[in-house]
Amino acid sequence: MRVITGKARGVALKTPDGMQTRPTTDRVKEALFSIIQFDLPGAMVLDLFGGTGQLGIEALSRGAKKAVFVDEREDACRLIKENLRRTKLESEALVVRSDYLSYLSRCREQFDIILLDPPYAEVFLENSLKRITEIDILRDGGIIVAERPLGKDLPWTFSGYTRSKDYKYGKTLLTLYRKDSADL
Repeated sequence: MRVITGKARGVALKTPDGMQTRPTTDRVKEALFSIIQFDLPGAMVLDLFGGTGQLGIEALSRGAKKAVFVDEREDACRLIKENLRRTKLESEALVVRSDYLSYLSRCREQFDIILLDPPYAEVFLENSLKRITEIDILRDGGIIVAERPLGKDLPWTFSGYTRSKDYKYGKTLLTLYRKDSADL
């Protein structure tokens, strides 16, 4: 696993032992960042299920201004911090050890991009999408990127959000929701 492009291009990222974390494949990661590449420069990014930190780190490497990484596991937070040190991006990042719903309930920041890549077998994706669309943490025109396995359905509509088509990469789907602008 490595940073694909940008200022930390080619830096190898440390991966976890065991099966508690399922890193996004390079193919899916490259596709995801090709889709949102023009939204990244200067963006505030939330990597809500941090894991290894690779998605938020890729965003920082490609020009995001700041990334907040959230994970409830101590070992995952240590791994994210180690990968931020490896890429020399720690000054642009904040790592928060928290359950995702607890973090969302107390979050007062606004983001331009929210990356959601939770454990597939759980309902974390559905719950986080529902909660994010109920609170005001995504700026107008901001994007939620949801990664999920084939066969896992997501709601088509959330009030105030427009859903894109699904992008399919092997057994993985990427879905984007864009927050509608208030002046529409």
